[in-house]
Amino acid sequence: MSMTRTLGRSGIEVSAIGMGCWAIGGPLWGDGGQPFGWGEVDDDESIRTIHAALDAGVTLFDTASNYGAGHSERILGRALAGRRDRAVIATKFGNRADEATRRWTGTDPSPAYAVQSLEESLRRLGTDHVDLYQLHINDLPATAALDLVDTLEGLVTQGKIRAYGWSTDHPDSAEAFAKAGTHCTAIQHDQSVLLDNAAMLAVCDAYDLASLNRGPLAMGLLTGSKRAVGRDDVRGMAPEWLVWFTDGRPTPEWAARVERIRAALTSDGRTLAQGALGWLLARSPRTVPIPGARTVAQVRENAATLALGPLGADAVAEVERLLSDVRPAPAA
Repeated sequence: MSMTRTLGRSGIEVSAIGMGCWAIGGPLWGDGGQPFGWGEVDDDESIRTIHAALDAGVTLFDTASNYGAGHSERILGRALAGRRDRAVIATKFGNRADEATRRWTGTDPSPAYAVQSLEESLRRLGTDHVDLYQLHINDLPATAALDLVDTLEGLVTQGKIRAYGWSTDHPDSAEAFAKAGTHCTAIQHDQSVLLDNAAMLAVCDAYDLASLNRGPLAMGLLTGSKRAVGRDDVRGMAPEWLVWFTDGRPTPEWAARVERIRAALTSDGRTLAQGALGWLLARSPRTVPIPGARTVAQVRENAATLALGPLGADAVAEVERLLSDVRPAPAA
């Protein structure tokens, strides 16, 4: 039995675990040679991975206009040709990229670009509508985000999007957006067993929003892999926000915490990754983890969590006890 969840107030039903499509975009480069992708990919394997996800009960696919400078959307569109009715597509806007050079060229939060970017995404995805359209500028001031609401509502009216949201880690911003936007239905934010954003989950509860969990496996740290990554991988030259890896290897203090909770997460026969995803499903009925995958084996392992369901209460309590050093102190 596959678990499903509702995408906030949109009422759209999705699998409780989605598939993140950042890695299948391949390389993208920023200023100073900063990698914004996950290295080279095999497009045929990416397509097989998306098909395996569908076969395993995954219905939500999360991509963005700038992943691989549009390549992720193209591959997702190819994989979903003839299967569009089986998928809920979430994409994002606000980051410009040059497809020819695979370079990120900056952010653009303007309403005009939101419309232009959607047309480009629809063309790459080979579809006439996107189910969830997400603002992709984490730190954008809320006032600038609110300037987009009328445009986004217009896109809903036109049938080009079904709902919209914001990929941000700032609860106050999310709240302002949800208050203003009738069809705002989801907030995508960093959320994992290692990094709990309780304030954001509270906003999602208050405004009937889905909590799309990016980084649910801490960029691969919670898979237990010890393999060093290359310089063309975002983890190989980690930007400031990416604390899980240092110079392409797991950051020792975070790797130690993973080892501390490994037994609790795997206590009912799950893999480490399945335990981490199960913790997220137990955390709130609104959470929808979207772990990335670029191989059939990875997506099958992640999707198996749909049958395993939420982590048991005893294991969750043990994890919380063991991670008290990274949880906020209880209010006095």
